[in-house]
Amino acid sequence: MALFLIYHLVSFGQEKTEAKDQPGIQDNSFLIEEAYNQEAGVVQHISTFSRMWNSRDWSYTFTQEWPGLHNPRNQYSYTLIGMHSGEFGSAGVGDVIFNYRYQAVGNGESRVAFAPRVSMLLPSGDVAHGRGLGGIGIQFELPVSIVLTRRLVTHWNAGGMFVPRAQGPDHSRATSFGYNLGQSVVFIAHPRVNFIVETAYSQFQSVVQPGATEWSPSLLISPGIRWAYNYKNGLQIVPGLAFPIGLGPTAGEKGVFAYLSLEHPFGKSRH
Repeated sequence: MALFLIYHLVSFGQEKTEAKDQPGIQDNSFLIEEAYNQEAGVVQHISTFSRMWNSRDWSYTFTQEWPGLHNPRNQYSYTLIGMHSGEFGSAGVGDVIFNYRYQAVGNGESRVAFAPRVSMLLPSGDVAHGRGLGGIGIQFELPVSIVLTRRLVTHWNAGGMFVPRAQGPDHSRATSFGYNLGQSVVFIAHPRVNFIVETAYSQFQSVVQPGATEWSPSLLISPGIRWAYNYKNGLQIVPGLAFPIGLGPTAGEKGVFAYLSLEHPFGKSRH
């Protein structure tokens, strides 16, 4: 369950800038993916850290996002994961994720945007210590972003995962599936300050014996805040903090989620 939470809650969102002297945060969420691809000529580096108290799981992720060189509707990124499994009491490297997104509808200036993503999961983590899926997997996400008013924006997610030869801790194999649903509301208190409330639900099959799996559900609600620092050279730094709370199947769980984004132009000047 902890692994699937990491894979679908990893933030692939980026803060876009408004066409103003002082760029704001293009309102997206931490746990829920927004539907605005990276701007042409701008690269983003995203670090996140999450710690859940009851399970004693923690994870650190680093994501780097690049726009397509010839078509800004394309976006390419990768995610590296370091994690600790409270169940196994072991910390180390997790699986590696490579992502491709296509801006099918709208953009950062649109009222409605849609940017489907497909990701490949590579089994670099140690399954015996709860840090990997043990097989190559495919994940897809369907994020939609809707501007409701000048100060309210929502993001909606639906996605799934398929690992044809996943492994359990004893290295037994089975086909594994998972899915996730999510929604967030962003209140724009100031162009550079956002308050966020997110809801994320997931289910994932863990391998328990050869050819057999069991479902692990999770439901979180997470209030948070993020703010931006803008610099004349085009650099934007966005820290953020959220506090996930478990509901339903994960009632009683609680945690903290920290976020840091550095976004800056490369090549030609940013416009």
